[in-house]
Amino acid sequence: MITAKMMQQLWAVIESTQVNTLLQFNDSDLVKLLLNQFANHQMIDAQTANNLNTYIESRLPLIRDIAEERQSLGQGIL
Repeated sequence: MITAKMMQQLWAVIESTQVNTLLQFNDSDLVKLLLNQFANHQMIDAQTANNLNTYIESRLPLIRDIAEERQSLGQGIL
């Protein structure tokens, strides 16, 4: 189960990831990277990891749109 706190933490991971990474990695590598970065901050079981994987995959267009917006605003390097 993905909790609201997990969602906040996941989006914090996405926001802290460099724009070039978000835009240049292929879909599967980006999902793995984001999931691994999240797992470095919080222990998750296999079912939660699977749920997060599905969630990230479904949000890749949004994640890339946000990254493009950050890039256009000059916020690519945090």
